Amino acid sequence: MPTGTLLIIDDEARLRQLLAQVLELEGYTVLQAPDARRGLELLQQHAADILLVLSDVKLPDANGVDLLPRFKAAAPDAEVVLLTAFGTIPDGVKAMKLGAFDYLTKGDFEQQLVVVVERAAEKARLRQRVTELERRVGQQYRFESMIGDSVELRRVQQLARQVAPTDSTVLLEGPTGSGKELFAQAIHQASGRQGKAFVAVNCSAFPKDLLESELFGYKKGAFTGALADKKGLLEEANGGTLFLDEIGELELNVQAKFLRVLESQSFTKLGDTKPTKVNLRLVAATNRNLKQEAAEGRFRPDLYYRLSVFTILVPSLKDRPTDVPPLANFFLQHFAARLSKRLPGLSEEALAMLQRYPWPGNVRELKNVLERAAILAPNGELLSADYLPDEFHALGRPARPGADAADESLRALEARHISKLMGELEGNKPDVAKRLGIGLTTLYRKLEEYGLG
Repeated sequence: MPTGTLLIIDDEARLRQLLAQVLELEGYTVLQAPDARRGLELLQQHAADILLVLSDVKLPDANGVDLLPRFKAAAPDAEVVLLTAFGTIPDGVKAMKLGAFDYLTKGDFEQQLVVVVERAAEKARLRQRVTELERRVGQQYRFESMIGDSVELRRVQQLARQVAPTDSTVLLEGPTGSGKELFAQAIHQASGRQGKAFVAVNCSAFPKDLLESELFGYKKGAFTGALADKKGLLEEANGGTLFLDEIGELELNVQAKFLRVLESQSFTKLGDTKPTKVNLRLVAATNRNLKQEAAEGRFRPDLYYRLSVFTILVPSLKDRPTDVPPLANFFLQHFAARLSKRLPGLSEEALAMLQRYPWPGNVRELKNVLERAAILAPNGELLSADYLPDEFHALGRPARPGADAADESLRALEARHISKLMGELEGNKPDVAKRLGIGLTTLYRKLEEYGLG
């Protein structure tokens, strides 16, 4: 059954109440107002909830058509349907131009009222969902939402904050998986282009012979198979930000065309003779040394100098180990929620192992490790080191200052104790692990380490 709140504004009390009864039977909550003043008051008070305004055109204190801009200003996501006893074509045209969903004449709309209301309400629900998603995306990609407090991260954030309000081209350098796209999104959200398109293109993900047509688009008949005009990603980003990830993968001929885009904010589609104008901001990213690539002829020097107006080096995760614990806990809670599990946190040993690991795959690798561990970990328990991959255990425990032969004695003692329990419990490994108070995975590792397998 449909749900949501509707507002009826009409000075005819009997008609207003009849409409309310019909729509309440359909499952809606209905607010009523006898005039424009009271209607606007209710609309402002319940703007977040109201899906649709049903307003008479001839109100005692206003004209419904003239009220349309005020309705839209008070509740941008709501739709408006106007009702009139004497419909005219000019009024109907004007109402639709001002944003009315429909314009119905009283006396012959009863049969279509419920259908029109549901269509309008569904459109409003969709707009509300889009607005909410845009709000969440805006929050997700703010600088304040970045996790970590290391000196290295704060330094890079400060640089990005300073360049964000400008329209300058930004080049993000750093290893794969270090979060360059996250910085690009944050720069976009902190710029004057917030709310406009953010178009991300991974240049390494497209076959080289397709990337040019995807970026610039083409006209019908430009080549075999071009059966209709195609808008390119540059046009999709018009007014917003274009993020080119792995820009070092661009072919030299595409680099030349892209240089023109940066210089003139225009380009020519394949098969076209007229230039297409665009207004976009470019943020590019690479894991290569583009300056060296340009010096060795693998990247156009002129394009490199246009790209590197403002270069930011995004540090690898191994260069900011203090950010590993908060990131790990964030990913753990994220995946625990997706798996409907309660995982209070990570054990001290697990956190120590995560911080010692060199993270060749950076933040992306950390995320994958925590997803795997969250799947394996039992519900309601701290995530122990037992659920981390083997390469983390291969690093061993950190050396302690003053460690000496006593460590070897302790290891020998532990090995004898495990061997004794294995004999007493006839090799039942789950029982041995339980007696030792360790996980089964840890027991297997110790058996292998001490040669007791």
